[in-house]
Amino acid sequence: MSRAWLLLLLIVAAFTWFAPLDYNALIRPDEGRYAEIPREMVATGDWNTPRLNGIKYFEKPALQYWATATAFTLFGEHNWTARLWSALTGFLGIVLVYYTGMRLFGREAGLMGALVLGSSFLYVMLGHINILDMGVTFFMELTLATMLLAQRDGASTRENRNWMYVCWAAMGLSMLSKGLMGIALPGTVLLLYSLIQRDWALWKRLHLGVGLLIFVAVAAPWLITVSIDNPEFPWFFFVHEQILRFLTTIHGRVHPWYTFIPVVMLGILPWLFPMFDSLWRAWRSEAPARGQFAPRRMLLIWVVFIFLFFSKSDSKLVPYILPIFPALALLMGDRLSRISGKTLFRQLLIMLPIALAALVFAPMSVRAGSTEVPAALYAHFVPWIQAAAASWLIGTLLALWFSHRERVRPAVISLALAGMLTAQLTFMGYNELSPASSAYNIAQQIKPYLKPGVPFYSVGMYEQTLPPYIDRTVTLVAHTDEMAFGLEQEPNKWIPTVEAWKKIWLQQPYALAVMSPSTYDQFVQQKLPMRLIARDTRRAVVTTP
Repeated sequence: MSRAWLLLLLIVAAFTWFAPLDYNALIRPDEGRYAEIPREMVATGDWNTPRLNGIKYFEKPALQYWATATAFTLFGEHNWTARLWSALTGFLGIVLVYYTGMRLFGREAGLMGALVLGSSFLYVMLGHINILDMGVTFFMELTLATMLLAQRDGASTRENRNWMYVCWAAMGLSMLSKGLMGIALPGTVLLLYSLIQRDWALWKRLHLGVGLLIFVAVAAPWLITVSIDNPEFPWFFFVHEQILRFLTTIHGRVHPWYTFIPVVMLGILPWLFPMFDSLWRAWRSEAPARGQFAPRRMLLIWVVFIFLFFSKSDSKLVPYILPIFPALALLMGDRLSRISGKTLFRQLLIMLPIALAALVFAPMSVRAGSTEVPAALYAHFVPWIQAAAASWLIGTLLALWFSHRERVRPAVISLALAGMLTAQLTFMGYNELSPASSAYNIAQQIKPYLKPGVPFYSVGMYEQTLPPYIDRTVTLVAHTDEMAFGLEQEPNKWIPTVEAWKKIWLQQPYALAVMSPSTYDQFVQQKLPMRLIARDTRRAVVTTP
């Protein structure tokens, strides 16, 4: 592919990737949380101690908070600036796969890998949501990529040293993105690779002395300063959040051991069968002599170990598995660069009925309706799902047409563009559920009632997406949510019981409160003085009468 065509493809991909960022309202709970913490950093000027709703919040490191706070400072507080860090690191991850694949396996493999990653359903979706997983995935990918480039056969001593320095810095940034997993997982992969390949010579090329200094220089300053300002931080962050989260059910995110099997199978679409083919061949195609570096095997060990690690964990959420996707893309790019059109045709043909079924059965999604998310909202979502399925179907048909004629590159490009569009349409269509999934609409209704300094109580609940849209915190009542540890340190920042709040409420000349509709109905029966100013399926907002 010429540079001109490659540049055009990059421009189209970048526009498609970044254009929808501002379309959707912030989604509860994560997008609200990770927009509110940076908002408070900007508002208070304290960028050292993370606070959620004005309360100390030590569950995660600060790198993404700083990045988002910087975006808010430079460009204002918008949906797109809240999502910018996820989108930027996600797009850079695609570019990094292209560069790494090109250096390891050839230009065609790099292009194919980038196309696969940039169109995988889960990767695209999480690249447009304000959560921490895309940021840590990028820096873990950078750790893996620079390790591969540093250790590859033919790398000069200077290249090895420079790439390893970047590798150590990337691990430090991974640590600042989501904690110990940023160094523990890559370190374990390296150990397993050495054991399986019996290759201990590469440990001499890790530059451990200088590398550890680089890692400490990147990761340690904030960990030290936040611990000085908050002596309670080290135990909660390192023990409670890093160790007990994995070993216990303390966070209540218990799911079966096989949870991530369907997640990966759905998340890698539309590349499901090419993935199986690539994983099978990754081990069989490379049997290097002892001491010779085997990048495909390291990639395979990365995928398998991280998959098993999170499958074993007692705390499981869908985004946790994201760090395996860049490695999968590199393996698939290598395979697709060498695959025949006939083989690709067979693999994609199997997926054709699935794409067609997604189009036909899209209207059945209304059955997911509930009291909180009515079926009527899903009905508005259906046309978006159908458009996404149609995109996938058309892309698959085009890819089949090209692959049948042994034109593999156009086939992969067609399916990749369709895959990215499929995920984007799904993401944008999800905004039809925003009356239930976000507080944006109700925030617009109550803004005329907000006055500076007026008390605003959150009774028996905490709506994560409300504070970013009303540009202020609320006072928790009889509900600690994720802020239990912070409230132990600052107990004066909440009201422990509803009865204590009622006494305060009756004495207020003017105040607001948000609560669940069921709580509001209960207060009506109790004849508590209040005036309803906004209500939806999840929230009711009242003022003093």
